[in-house]
Amino acid sequence: MTVPTSVEDLLRELAPQVLGALVRRYGHFDTAEDATQEALIAAATGWPRDGVPDNPRAWLIAVAARRLTDLLRREQARARREDTVARWVLPADRVAPAADEPPADGDDSLILLFLCCHPALSPASQIALTLRAVGGLSTAEVARAFLVPEATMTRRITRGKQRIRDSGVPFAMPDEAQRRQRLAAVLHVLYLIFNEGYARTSGPGLLRADLAAEAIRLARLVHRLLPDDPEVTGLLALMLLTDARAPARIGPHGELVPMAEQDRGRWKADQVAEGVALVAAALPRGPVGPYQVQAAIAALHDEAPSAAETDWAQITALYEVLRDMVDNPVVALNHAVAVAMSRGAPQGLALLDALASDDRLAGDPRLPAARAHLLELLGDRTAARDAYRTAADRSTNLAQQRYLHARAERLSDPG
Repeated sequence: MTVPTSVEDLLRELAPQVLGALVRRYGHFDTAEDATQEALIAAATGWPRDGVPDNPRAWLIAVAARRLTDLLRREQARARREDTVARWVLPADRVAPAADEPPADGDDSLILLFLCCHPALSPASQIALTLRAVGGLSTAEVARAFLVPEATMTRRITRGKQRIRDSGVPFAMPDEAQRRQRLAAVLHVLYLIFNEGYARTSGPGLLRADLAAEAIRLARLVHRLLPDDPEVTGLLALMLLTDARAPARIGPHGELVPMAEQDRGRWKADQVAEGVALVAAALPRGPVGPYQVQAAIAALHDEAPSAAETDWAQITALYEVLRDMVDNPVVALNHAVAVAMSRGAPQGLALLDALASDDRLAGDPRLPAARAHLLELLGDRTAARDAYRTAADRSTNLAQQRYLHARAERLSDPG
């Protein structure tokens, strides 16, 4: 295997493989996840000092399996009841190959994805648990994605693992009817993982390329499984078209470069072509869903030769279609910006002002950042500067903070 450039990258890549191997062999997702996390901690502590083993996946599985055995024995000893002991014995229909052997078919990450979206879980728990187990996000990062306290998310993830354990579901790809039942949650999970990778919620950098790449990889697996589903195709297209801009999104000093100022020659032309072809194939199939509409918007941005030649009228119309599909304040915010670009900044600003009372945007930096941009277009430098500073204060991403402060400081200069 190709070893990533850092131990952190390698562990993120191997985490779902190790967890999948343990669950496939021994069952009991919750305990296997705990054991996997302890093996990852041991590797993160020891590998930088002792070096990466020749077979890091086998090393992690061996350590996690030993820890899993310890955890199971402790559980059995504490319970002291035969029925509790019996629950750790695999039924005959769940006998699996050794944990360090790859599955005969499919991908453990994809099986984990559908397992975490089991109908026994609430939608919020499905998404949170998958982000944790498959996406490799920390509990704190998952909490920020949901805009809830970390302690709340810890309890939610714990309950999710317990429900999977109690359901007794085997570690295997669900049948076609079950896949359809869980597909909406699966797609939303991948969407959130990609968004965290493309625009990380906190930390020093702007991107987490590993998460964006993992979301695209998993979306390709789901698309391979369901090639005729237009929303699966739409989500994959959306990811490819958005990620295509990543090379131009960061300046030479790590600063954020807005789309209007990006060097479009640095965009990934192969991904743009693939994404446009996918969305063009998906839209005629119907029914049209939110991911297809977002992909169509992304395609219009990517196909425009320059920012000035962007078809904002069509983008505005598509956002109006999307706004009717989903009750999402960020969609309404993006629609307001599109209106400003197609019909004039005053109309867009009026729509943004109407969103100020939406509690779902309270504390979100995107609303004051959008207001600042439109105020700047109107020539109100003082109000724009103050709005940029408000957005910077709300942001938890350092690169984004620096960009917003720089925009504010530029407007402070009377020249």
